[in-house]
Amino acid sequence: MQAILFDCDGTIADSFGVICDIMQRTFLAHGLDAPEDAATRNIIGLSLDVAISRLHPGLDPTLLASLVTGYRTHFRAARNEPTFREALFPEMKALVERLSAADSVLLGMVTGKSRRGVAALCDAHAMTAAFSVVRTADDCPSKPHPAMVLECCEVLGVDARETLVVGDSIYDVEMARAAGATALGVAWGTHAPDMLLGAGALDVAGTPAELGRMIDRWRVGGLETPPLAVSAASSAA
Repeated sequence: MQAILFDCDGTIADSFGVICDIMQRTFLAHGLDAPEDAATRNIIGLSLDVAISRLHPGLDPTLLASLVTGYRTHFRAARNEPTFREALFPEMKALVERLSAADSVLLGMVTGKSRRGVAALCDAHAMTAAFSVVRTADDCPSKPHPAMVLECCEVLGVDARETLVVGDSIYDVEMARAAGATALGVAWGTHAPDMLLGAGALDVAGTPAELGRMIDRWRVGGLETPPLAVSAASSAA
């Protein structure tokens, strides 16, 4: 049995515009300068408290907690607007559905989103049943800590060496490598292909169709095994 663990924002969901807008609203509501979109895009994938801390280093813990709560409040309000919709990247739903129906493979999601956010997205796009396990920012330490991958492997009963992580950021790649899993990057998300390869991605797909072909090759051993990963213990230290 093999496991394929997908990141969400920037890999499956084209949510950059929504996240940048909500982050701007949140900072402005707290009397802080709104971050540039490029800065916000660069922290997508991290847990919310870690992401906000990187956008505004040195925040008082009370203010940081208020920003985290404010972001979630603004996001829930935006989700209730009639025009709100988190779009998926073209062809990604079809790829997820094809893989979820395949023999000897189990799908999971590893994401910096909240459980509420994952549920809303999957419900909106009828993808809930595709994922056998989900780990979010509500469940585990922020990427690149390996906990999300390791917990998914434990739930699925699959060794990390038989697990593929697909993501758009170096945090996804570093998380996978720390857990002893293989990582594939996608070029339509947060970080550029050279950054993903430099972080240890086995390869980077330029399109969902190419990603599907890479995954199919990985499943039959057609992609070269990456070097030995950093141990989870040393990564978490």
